[in-house]
Amino acid sequence: MPQAQVHALIIDDSRAMRAILKRVLNKLNFKTSEAGNGLEGLERLAEHDDIAICLVDWNMPEMDGYEFVKAVRSDKANQELWLMMVTTETEMSRVVKAMAAGANEYVMKPFTDDVIIDKLRLLGLVAA
Repeated sequence: MPQAQVHALIIDDSRAMRAILKRVLNKLNFKTSEAGNGLEGLERLAEHDDIAICLVDWNMPEMDGYEFVKAVRSDKANQELWLMMVTTETEMSRVVKAMAAGANEYVMKPFTDDVIIDKLRLLGLVAA
C-alpha cells in the first residue's frame, strides 16, 4: 500500500524562498501549502487538518516565526505537529530560544537541499 503523502506548510514572506523549499519538498513527493507570515500560517493550519510539518522563517511581518511557534505550541491540538525553523538567524541564542519555544529543528539560510532532506529524515518524515 502506498504511503500517505506528507503535507508540509511553508511559511516565509519571501516568495522565492517558498519556491525553493517547495521544489525540495516536491522532489520528496510532499504535498505543500504556503503562507506569507505567521498569521497566514495559523489560517492554513485551521484549513488543513493533515499538515504534518511547518517550515517557518523567523523574520516576517504581521507575526514572526518565533511568535508562530509559540502560538502553535500553546494549542493542545498541535502538539504532534513538527516545526522546523528555516532562517537567516544564526546566533546560538536564537536557536536556543526557538527550540525552547517548541521548534523541533533549526536550519540556517543559506542551506542545501541535502540539509533540508537530512532534517526531514531525522524527524522520520523521509525514509532513511
